Amino acid sequence: MKGYASLHNHTTFCDGRDKIGEMCLSAFGQGLCAVGLSSHAPMGRAGMKTPWHMKDERVGEYVDAVRAAALRWKGKMQVYLGLEVDYIKGLRSPLDSDIRELGLDYSIGSVHYIVPPDGNLRSVFAVDEPLAQMEENVRTNIGGNGPVMMNFYWDAVIEMVGLGGFDIVGHLDLVKKHNGRKRWFDEKGTAYLGRAEEAVRAIAESGAVVEINTGGMNRGYLDEPYPSPAILRLLRDRDVPITVNADAHRRGDIAGHYREARQFLLDAGYSCHHVFEGRNSAGNPIWHERAL
Repeated sequence: MKGYASLHNHTTFCDGRDKIGEMCLSAFGQGLCAVGLSSHAPMGRAGMKTPWHMKDERVGEYVDAVRAAALRWKGKMQVYLGLEVDYIKGLRSPLDSDIRELGLDYSIGSVHYIVPPDGNLRSVFAVDEPLAQMEENVRTNIGGNGPVMMNFYWDAVIEMVGLGGFDIVGHLDLVKKHNGRKRWFDEKGTAYLGRAEEAVRAIAESGAVVEINTGGMNRGYLDEPYPSPAILRLLRDRDVPITVNADAHRRGDIAGHYREARQFLLDAGYSCHHVFEGRNSAGNPIWHERAL
């Protein structure tokens, strides 16, 4: 995949299967011009413990390991230090000082969690957790009301975008992951797409880059990327820049389904994608536009 990069990837520092060196070697072998490591940012500050976030005590080790990999690959392939940071109102944000003090090359802002309508931060739950667990949380925390969950997801995305502090919007549309056969809402309906359009408008105004994320395809959950073709068209209508990411949790997926992603982008009306090339002297991200 010459001319493409992959910035959304997870290693054994969080819930990935392979080590940093193995991910870099796979990226190089598949012809990528750059690879980024974006471990799930630690959640100790938020008072949460999960099996899929990096432990707080490993952050320094992670930073050192990615920087060492960047030196090893210098002149062959760019290796960037990133984090995927959850936005949970009142608990976690890409703007948190412990994130900003790390001197990351880039960060991905993502919404995984729903805060229930009562605002009880002890009852937050993830929209991409295992289905049985998610069904139980939807039932007990929001009365089984799928549209409420959908609306709270889009509210959180819009809030996160408005606050900023990150470079890439992660897996926009994640709430659809377990929604097969309209389990909770109609993701092709006017209510869902209307909320998505609100988010797209906020993103366009913010200047953030959105990823087309093939993670659900790589792991066999979906036959389309995040975001959906319909939302990709909304993004294109507002000229929102797109970058292609695999959300890989194992080395073989580092450029997984990129050809399909390219076709989804072409079908949505895109003719180019954006590749990250570091930050300038003012600290602003540098993106290079490349033809699909």
